[in-house]
Amino acid sequence: MRALIPTFFFFFLLHVLLSPLTTTAQEGGSQSEDKLPWRMHTLFSVECQDYFDWQTVGLMHSLQKANHPGPVTRLLSCTEDELRRYRGMNLAPTMVVPSMSRHPRTGDWYPAINKPAGVVHWLENSQDADNVDWVVILDADMIVRGPLIPWELGSEKGKPVAAYYGYLKGCDNILAKLHTTHPEWCDKVGGILAMHINDLRALAPLWLSKTEEVREDRAHWSTNITGDIYGMGWISEMYGYSFGAAEVGLHHKINDDIMIYPGYIPRPTVEPVLMHYGLPFKVGNWSFSKLEHHEDGVVYDCNRLFPPPPFPREVEMLEPDPNIRRSLFISIECINTLNEGLHLHHLSAGCPRPRWSKYLSFLKSNRFKELTKPKYLNQPASYTTIINKNRIVGELQGRKPKIHTLFSTECSTYFDWQTVGFMHSFRLSGQPGGVTRLLSCTDEDLKMYKGRDLAPTHYVPSMTQHPLTGDLYPAINKPAAVLHWLNHVKTDAEYVVILDADMIMRGPITPWEYGARPGHPVSAPYEYLIGCDNVLAEIHTRNPSFCEKVGGVIIMHIDDLKRFAMLWFHKSLEVRADKEHYATNITGDIYASGWISEMYGYSFAAAELKLRHIIRRDIMLYPGYVPESASSIRVFHYGLRFSVGNWSFDKADWRYIDMVNTCWAKFPDPPEASSITTGDPDERARDLLSIECAKTLNTALDLHHQRRRCPTEDVTEEKKLGDKVQVDTVLSDLNSSTGGDSPGERKLEDNLQVDTMLSDINFSLNTSSDFHRPEPETRSNMRWMVALWGIFVFLFCATFVVLSGRKRAGLKPRSFRNKKR
Repeated sequence: MRALIPTFFFFFLLHVLLSPLTTTAQEGGSQSEDKLPWRMHTLFSVECQDYFDWQTVGLMHSLQKANHPGPVTRLLSCTEDELRRYRGMNLAPTMVVPSMSRHPRTGDWYPAINKPAGVVHWLENSQDADNVDWVVILDADMIVRGPLIPWELGSEKGKPVAAYYGYLKGCDNILAKLHTTHPEWCDKVGGILAMHINDLRALAPLWLSKTEEVREDRAHWSTNITGDIYGMGWISEMYGYSFGAAEVGLHHKINDDIMIYPGYIPRPTVEPVLMHYGLPFKVGNWSFSKLEHHEDGVVYDCNRLFPPPPFPREVEMLEPDPNIRRSLFISIECINTLNEGLHLHHLSAGCPRPRWSKYLSFLKSNRFKELTKPKYLNQPASYTTIINKNRIVGELQGRKPKIHTLFSTECSTYFDWQTVGFMHSFRLSGQPGGVTRLLSCTDEDLKMYKGRDLAPTHYVPSMTQHPLTGDLYPAINKPAAVLHWLNHVKTDAEYVVILDADMIMRGPITPWEYGARPGHPVSAPYEYLIGCDNVLAEIHTRNPSFCEKVGGVIIMHIDDLKRFAMLWFHKSLEVRADKEHYATNITGDIYASGWISEMYGYSFAAAELKLRHIIRRDIMLYPGYVPESASSIRVFHYGLRFSVGNWSFDKADWRYIDMVNTCWAKFPDPPEASSITTGDPDERARDLLSIECAKTLNTALDLHHQRRRCPTEDVTEEKKLGDKVQVDTVLSDLNSSTGGDSPGERKLEDNLQVDTMLSDINFSLNTSSDFHRPEPETRSNMRWMVALWGIFVFLFCATFVVLSGRKRAGLKPRSFRNKKR
């Protein structure tokens, strides 16, 4: 009888999980994909300081909140020493730029020059600069209120759009005559710059050189010439821009309504779409100045925000004049959006949830959502036209579908270093939405596991060893984990992106870019799944004609995933149990061991629901393969050995080495790009991408060791050498234990034996599992809370009994008698 209990429980659980599954498939009709009329990119410049980090959090949050389209790059100017200590690499998609704060030639200290220097560096070194039509340049101390689309703002080739900077009086006097041959074309502009990429390429070098020129002209720094209230040449970079633009003949469309400084009063009919909090501002007795937070580590102090401004109701009572009141509402919107961004950042960084407060409740309210919904620069007709012409911009103008990214791992250091690489690339990729690591562990493994802080994590009971059959098959954890997540996590995501841990992201993977829609997931081709064409598909799906050879990257609508996940899990088990058809000529599995059963489970389940995939060959690349288009690759999948010259990398070589908890451990450095001498452009592109993948992994490990506060390099050179010897020794021992076989020649069963040495399997898919129990400290706090609630309930009941007794005795409580009067 005791032996039947697990079986009964397992099938009862499957019955519960299957009950919401619908078996009818909806086939989405084919729709023509609208294309973005032009490509755009947004840039902003910062330095390696806490001061710019909180500004970055605010700007990036507001860009997302405002539905601003296109990728964003933070130009991060740092010295090598600053970069080693810097802790904010994950705050935005970033390009590191050599710092020019201290001028390499003159020694002049002028950090503002990093802005034009960063733009020049981006144009010369970023692939994005070769794949864009329009560029928007912002400052970090800005809050965006609505999408800033250059052509919608009126920008044309030769005619950039910018905000008005009236204090640049040097455009009207001797300063312009000294520093440009066309002083009559000098425009007093700044703040936001929206221009065509060809104009930026012509302007950027002159922007930098003119900035240096004006900065060195100390004879004309005085306030009466420059308008600089400090008379210190601080706004030389602004003049460098205006003089550089005049030199190349750019005529700006100056818009005095697009941007506002909080504290200023907007015109009655104008709704500014950009707030620039470069100056102090106040509302009643509350005030804010960014300079007061110059060394503020608020980004890294869990649950700390800037002092909250007055609530909207208080502002309404404070000011009767409607125009001034609008100004005050803009001021509180600025700081509230900034605080909302900090709050969400702290949560995403793993900070504990803060205690309830009236202010946090307001930031989550519908009132605040209504007050901060995207604004548009008084052009509703034009935006309606864009909605009709272009699906993507239309969605951005209204609302992007929400996305969540999942990847599956196990409790081992082998998956930990992959997680470190994946999370590092995720942060740099610009991928919208959250990310969750699905971590499959036994209870015992989880107790000893050290990598809880490597990624936002959902813990899943391990299915590595099947609870009924005893089959050792770790790959089943992927569909089992997705199913578990769907059944235990509430999500508002409309699309889910599913990736593998052994992947490096190079850019965002979004449904609107790749055309995913209900009934039509996006995936990459897996041509070796030949079972889609033979008896295997005929046995395991009623719709073999719908079987598609896909995998790797999955973008699927949440409604499809909810119908699909259970079938994916069951079909994987079904194919795995069909040992009669393990043969290579049937499955394409070179090991003929059923290892790719989970992949067939995916394809057969999708066929059951008649899902039609949009197959994208340009989305994913195995390093070592020749890319069709290097710039379009969004994911490296380093599942196979790859090499460049005599250097090679195989993830299987590092299966048993703790790269994450060994200070400064890293993989052998790949060759430098300059060492590639082949004249074949395909081979060169292949090798450059392989080098990029390996370097990204090593960079991720290096930053991980810095976050773990490993001893600095100058102190621990001997220790790092010792660690390397230790790693080399482990590798040597592994090679000798396998008889000197190369990784590609090892038996699959040898790998499985180590992968699946997991004990005390608990597939209870139940929230009462230890996987969902809080930590000991949390459990202690919960006991106290339960005890306090118990005391409260007891006192309430006792009071109720006493009062009831007094009422029966004709004695009314005093408060009741007072009301009767």
